[in-house]
Amino acid sequence: MTAHGLTFSWLMQNKHLVVLSGAGISAESGLSTFRDAGGLWEGHDINEVASIDGWRVNPAMVLKFYNLRRRQLKEVEPNLAHQLIAGLEDSLDVTVITQNVDDLHERSGSTKVIHLHGELRKGRSEVNTDIEIEIGYEDIKLGDKTPDGHQMRPAIVWFGEMVPMIESAASIVSTADILLVIGTSLSVYPAAGLVNYAPEYAKKFIIDPSVPDLYSFKDWKHIQKSAAKGMEELVKEFLKKENYE
Repeated sequence: MTAHGLTFSWLMQNKHLVVLSGAGISAESGLSTFRDAGGLWEGHDINEVASIDGWRVNPAMVLKFYNLRRRQLKEVEPNLAHQLIAGLEDSLDVTVITQNVDDLHERSGSTKVIHLHGELRKGRSEVNTDIEIEIGYEDIKLGDKTPDGHQMRPAIVWFGEMVPMIESAASIVSTADILLVIGTSLSVYPAAGLVNYAPEYAKKFIIDPSVPDLYSFKDWKHIQKSAAKGMEELVKEFLKKENYE
């Protein structure tokens, strides 16, 4: 079994790796994050452009903001961290649960990706959450309608809205043999609470330059590096047969 030319121990075959990824992994590809200094995102108050209240007050501004995000996404590429995670599918059963709304995991080759907070490349009905449309990197404008006749909005889970995939994600985490948290300090709930569903026997890793906001570091290995450098170290860790006996 191999990943990027490396031979993993046969003991890792059929292991389920669950990856919880956050903004830090996308930042290395050049994408801005929700939580810049001062609570601003490129000059925008996140409550104005990333909340259901902001949409109700000024939908035109919100659409313009996400149209720009979509254009930026089109111009960037997956980085080494995305690629190494995708490459682990050669040796492991990998499920990615991401807080990110970009498509960089998919573009790097990951085949099982759950987006907790929605997807930039989709629009949905303003009224019916079940009606989603693939829009690629195109703009959404005021007056654009979904098949039910309502205004199309970004298929993003905003502050003030429920996270529909959280229960499915918790169920997946509960089956992890290996849990990897990457690019997040675990400060945003309910996503941060997913780590509590991991089985006691699961190997647990965190890759983030900051000190994650965990109740306890017991049983966790913290790789205090960037996403790409941390993934390189983790792949070396996976080569150690004794870790999976």
